[in-house]
Amino acid sequence: MYFNSFETLDYRLQDALYQKQERGNPDIVIIGIDDESLDFLGRWPWPRDYHGELVRILSEGEPAAIGFDIIMSEPSNDEYEDHYLLEMVEEAGNLLFPLYGNFGSTARRGSLEAVSVTRPFDPLDQLSSLGHINTLMDNDGIVRKAILTFNYEGEKINSFSWELYRIYQESLGKEPMKMEDIPMDPWQRTSIRYSGEPKSIEMIPYYLVVTGEIPGEYFRDKIVLVGPTAIGLADDYYFTPMAPQVPMYGVEIHGNIIQQLIEGRFWAEVSILVQIGILMILGLLGYYLFGKFRPGLSLIILLAMSLGFVAILKYMSLGDRGYILSFVYPIGFLGTQYIAVLGEKFILEQLEKKRVTDVFGKYVAPQIVNKILDEGEEGLHLGGTRRDITVLFVDIRGFTPLSESAEPEEVVSILNDYLTLCAQSIFKYGGTLDKYIGDAAMAIYNAPLDLDNHQLRAVQTAWAMKEGAGPLQERLEKRFGRLVRFGVGIHTGPAIVGNIGADFRMDFTAIGDTVNTAARIESNSQGGQILISDQVYEQVKEHLEVTDIGLIKVKGKAQGLQVYQVDKLLTI
Repeated sequence: MYFNSFETLDYRLQDALYQKQERGNPDIVIIGIDDESLDFLGRWPWPRDYHGELVRILSEGEPAAIGFDIIMSEPSNDEYEDHYLLEMVEEAGNLLFPLYGNFGSTARRGSLEAVSVTRPFDPLDQLSSLGHINTLMDNDGIVRKAILTFNYEGEKINSFSWELYRIYQESLGKEPMKMEDIPMDPWQRTSIRYSGEPKSIEMIPYYLVVTGEIPGEYFRDKIVLVGPTAIGLADDYYFTPMAPQVPMYGVEIHGNIIQQLIEGRFWAEVSILVQIGILMILGLLGYYLFGKFRPGLSLIILLAMSLGFVAILKYMSLGDRGYILSFVYPIGFLGTQYIAVLGEKFILEQLEKKRVTDVFGKYVAPQIVNKILDEGEEGLHLGGTRRDITVLFVDIRGFTPLSESAEPEEVVSILNDYLTLCAQSIFKYGGTLDKYIGDAAMAIYNAPLDLDNHQLRAVQTAWAMKEGAGPLQERLEKRFGRLVRFGVGIHTGPAIVGNIGADFRMDFTAIGDTVNTAARIESNSQGGQILISDQVYEQVKEHLEVTDIGLIKVKGKAQGLQVYQVDKLLTI
């Protein structure tokens, strides 16, 4: 904001907000040196007596002020032409001619000093009032400000528009306002409040006046501006906020400035320190509100604050003495705060999610922790859904006799080693560790998240347990002389999966005949044996080698269960 990095964008948005079409002043008239006049009177430049004749006709109508936006810096080759012009100017007495100031590259803020000026030829500059026609464009080529005055060799040179305004006010017997009362920037410029688009001021072709078709009486008590209104005639055209793509002639810009001076309508720019203060207040307020509410509501707050801020700025610009300030930077800062708070919330949520997962993942399966974090409190209600799952039960064979011959601390250490192997194997293949049951464990597959080939993944888990148990078995056999091995049972089918228990204490688990059947199969397995049901075998038979165990009788089943022993896994 301090360096105005987005100057062009800010200016364009200010133009759209502040500038508006208004009614033109009927007392301001432009006599244009246009294409029709060039066709009628001939090529430019015209003889000076043409201008003298124009002054004579206008003077008969007694206009309030006449301003020629044409620099006549040199006498013409015809003394009669110049003499006639000078004679008419002297008789009129209310004429204004322009001069042009040339500035060096070392011009400083608050001290706008010309190094030279281009003046009307002598004695024209002695017979008429003078005002400068210097115009400065912004970096985007748009004219938004008028230089009211500058200094030259100790002389204060006011603008062409100001001098015409002064002459007009004096013709009405009114005191012109003091220039010091007009809000200006350090370069002695004031913002132009345009009254209309190009050609909104009344324009009359030059030739219609000098030929008498429009009498001088028409211009009584009016401000008459004479200047080029043909593109090819001179480079005296510019682009303005009212129509950035349509040129406005310099004489029209003078007309807009004069109307602004007559009506006393100005904009004062709010100082950069105040604007930065406003930016900081909005930023802090936005940061607080965006952090307090959810992103959706925060977005609504952002839009409401932005629109409210724009509405306040629009209101501040109204009236004869309005205020204007940037709104790209404050609104941009609000948007940046919104994005920053979103980013901050996301990072904090991810850190919190990781912390919760790390902590509670030691007690329940990470999939369940993630499901709870994703669903929030809405997911914490009793009940479940029916879905096809694969259930794996694993038990440590020979653990009870071992616990009788070992110290309690050693028993716990051995149990933790085996259960760690179980958990690692289950997580490796995407299973959910449902619970530990003493020296046994239960895992489910395809819940709570969908899992492809969940029957095969369960068998792969069991095989990983069997292979991983080898080093543990050797160590225990050497130390205690006892063999400790896994017994595994796997079954697949429908079950109810969800939160089971009480409102104040629940487990995410699976219940149903599929779970009971898997437990029964595991209870029939021997140490180091992996038994799978016929339903599992049908899904994975292409990936392993088995031994047909046949039908086994299990508790709670009237008919026997067909089971297979996994001998070799072909797909790791």
